[in-house]
Amino acid sequence: MPYHVDMHVARALWPSANGKVYESVYLRESYRDGSRVRKRNIANLTHCDPQEIAAIELALQCKGDLAALGSLQNIQLRQGPSVGAVWTLYEAARRRGLEPALGRDFAGQLALWQVLARVLEQGSRLSAVRLAQVHAACDVLGIRRGFDENDLYTNLSWLSQHQPAIEERLFAARRGPKPELFLYDVTSSYLEGQDNAFGAYGYDRDGKKGKKQIVIGLLCDEGGEPLSTEVFRGNTQDPTTFAAQVKKARERFGCERVTFVGDRGMIKSGQVEELSRVGFHYITAITKPQIKKLLEGGVLQMDLFDAEVCAVEQEGVRYILRRNPLRAEELAASRADKQRCVERLREQRNRYLAEHPRAKAPTAEKAVRTKIAQLKLDPWLQVEVEGRSLQLTVTQPALEEVSRLDGCYVIKTDLPESAASKQVVHDRYKDLAEVEQAFRTCKTAHLETRPIYVRTAEHTRGHVLVVMLAYLIRRELSQAWSSLDVTVAEGLHQLQTLCSTEINVEGGGSCLRIPTPSTASGTLLKALGIHLPQSLPHTETRVVTRKKLPDRRKPR
Repeated sequence: MPYHVDMHVARALWPSANGKVYESVYLRESYRDGSRVRKRNIANLTHCDPQEIAAIELALQCKGDLAALGSLQNIQLRQGPSVGAVWTLYEAARRRGLEPALGRDFAGQLALWQVLARVLEQGSRLSAVRLAQVHAACDVLGIRRGFDENDLYTNLSWLSQHQPAIEERLFAARRGPKPELFLYDVTSSYLEGQDNAFGAYGYDRDGKKGKKQIVIGLLCDEGGEPLSTEVFRGNTQDPTTFAAQVKKARERFGCERVTFVGDRGMIKSGQVEELSRVGFHYITAITKPQIKKLLEGGVLQMDLFDAEVCAVEQEGVRYILRRNPLRAEELAASRADKQRCVERLREQRNRYLAEHPRAKAPTAEKAVRTKIAQLKLDPWLQVEVEGRSLQLTVTQPALEEVSRLDGCYVIKTDLPESAASKQVVHDRYKDLAEVEQAFRTCKTAHLETRPIYVRTAEHTRGHVLVVMLAYLIRRELSQAWSSLDVTVAEGLHQLQTLCSTEINVEGGGSCLRIPTPSTASGTLLKALGIHLPQSLPHTETRVVTRKKLPDRRKPR
């Protein structure tokens, strides 16, 4: 005679032909039939509400001692906040040393949430508060005090005041020895308003004419990992920002053997002298006019430019030469495309002259000549009037002179051959692309430094620091998920679907029960080596929004 052994909730995964995996949930009973243990399904729970399934599981788990929980009528289950994404970001932040760098007090917790919120969804401090109402931010970070957007604006000031100490702690927590090579570059970010403390009209990198901007400097190690960021007025020239970075490397980070890598507009003669005074070295590039001057002086020869890296030394300065064939083809194609654009305009003007006898040929000639000058083709392309038609003339020697240095570039350094080979110098200069990648990620669609919703100097510095710290976390996720063919945004969107179940027991408090992740979420977590806890204490911290913000005031 068979008899009952056990009753439990069982789950089964079913892969489909289209690659998706479906889950079935059953209420199952195990029983013994003679010497064999058999199973049978009592009910199919697949289409039941997850809270109902959780209630059944809880009841079965506690069936031996229901009195310990009180009446099941006193147990309430409801959908809790999203936990998958915020827990993942929190673990990534801990690995990067952000939690100890920011501190575990209330100010540090708020700062860390601002960083995590920036990775989750870009926006203002108000949006960060709203995110904390949807995600288990307070439960994961252990925030016990309530807060609103005003507290986050105050926290930006705290970040600005403690920025040097935060960056120094992060630098001390780095893996491996101190870097001997620093990458440095600047960018600008335009403003929508007029009242930012750093706002000024300057060199426009964003193509937003008539808008004030701020200048942002980013100091990275040889791998492109940001170490420090700094905000300058929008009309600050690139070389002017350089001295502060040398001081950081020497005094704050305590580095003695340092090589700075900067582009041709960053490290000039004044910066070279400054580096030499403190015993530092440099790697930079020189401009096309400087290359021509070295060619005319006989220091360089055109036959030295090749696909292979070549080096020439003069008076303790090494010049690393190379021609990039792909870049040369791009420039030639661009020049030809511009010429075709002028040709189309010439044909259009000739048709107009032919159809309108009273039209003046000099007027048409002026329009074509203006276009040639606008496209910077005037050294080798001219327009002439023959009767009532326009003709284009190409000066071949001038065209050959213009295209002679296509794809050619020269890197300049004072590092001796014993310290760095020509290939190493070349590769380190190319590493500046890592800083450019960081700027693209921070400024635009991923972390969105702009639009800038703050005005005071402290709030602006704090905002830019939050973006830099958020980039550190995003970089960690990008590297871990690169083999999964998934973007960071897609991965976080998937993890946000992992919500907790809030369990409330009358007289016994509440907790957040975290379910088993789906296959897709589990793959993302496994790639990062992150394990979710089974439950979290539910803090029920009050997070609210207010209408009036202190940063609406103009800076004094």
